Amino acid sequence: MSAESVRAFLAAHAPDVAIIDQGASTATVLEAAQALGVEPARIAKTLSLRVGDAVVLVCARGDARLSNGKAKAALGAKPRMLGAEEVEAITGHPVGGVCPFGLPSPLPVYCDVSLQAFETVFPAAGSRTSSVELTPARLAELTGAEWIDICTLPEEVA
Repeated sequence: MSAESVRAFLAAHAPDVAIIDQGASTATVLEAAQALGVEPARIAKTLSLRVGDAVVLVCARGDARLSNGKAKAALGAKPRMLGAEEVEAITGHPVGGVCPFGLPSPLPVYCDVSLQAFETVFPAAGSRTSSVELTPARLAELTGAEWIDICTLPEEVA
């Protein structure tokens, strides 16, 4: 169901965007980077977070880490990662294939500014073996995302 919902979403909103199915696991940032032949930072991971009573999705570059302080300031409360079962129940996508496309019901989507360092990024496409390639601006446009700064990059961690 999950990959099909993404396929339907893209057909309706971005028919020019092709789903890339590697036939190999892209469930982790490192697996996705290896399968796609790109640096891990270009993988756009989607984090499922509970902020107060709300669930939000945050797309961030693969090597970025969520900063609780920045997230609390930007989102108004300390975020908490959802468990795998809750993620799939809410997004319709399995962990490793979670993306902001083809959701069963609308969720607030945020894109971390860390994605803007790249011409294109690779978010998952609803399964553990599929992804798409988009510009960060197009990712935000398609998902109605707001740009926020809530992650720390490896070089910023000392």
